[in-house]
Amino acid sequence: MLVVLVIIALLAGLVGVRLLSQVDRSKAIAAKAQIETLVSAVESLRADIGRLPEPEEGLNLLTAAPQEMVNWFGPYLDEGLPADPWGRPYRFEVDASGREFYLYTLGADDQVGGQGAAQDIGRLPK
Repeated sequence: MLVVLVIIALLAGLVGVRLLSQVDRSKAIAAKAQIETLVSAVESLRADIGRLPEPEEGLNLLTAAPQEMVNWFGPYLDEGLPADPWGRPYRFEVDASGREFYLYTLGADDQVGGQGAAQDIGRLPK
């Protein structure tokens, strides 16, 4: 009986490790898809208003326009602003020239750099 329990425990351990790696991979795939959608929405917003969101506006400008903005034709997202698959807001930055933007998540560890589930995903600052 003890041998059977040990075998079951070993198999459960192997299956658990594989299952966790699949969950990590699916979260990374979901983040990539969400970022593609967000990048497209930001590009549409830029085409309409002629600029990227200011730092204080951030990605919230995709879902709600300030009252004085006349060329805003959103909302630019169907279901509101998503969090990344780890439950944190996506990071959005505009470079000093105001022409390029970065939209990304820092992955599972919420730290710059990393590999596997901790890998940074998206349009990353250079």
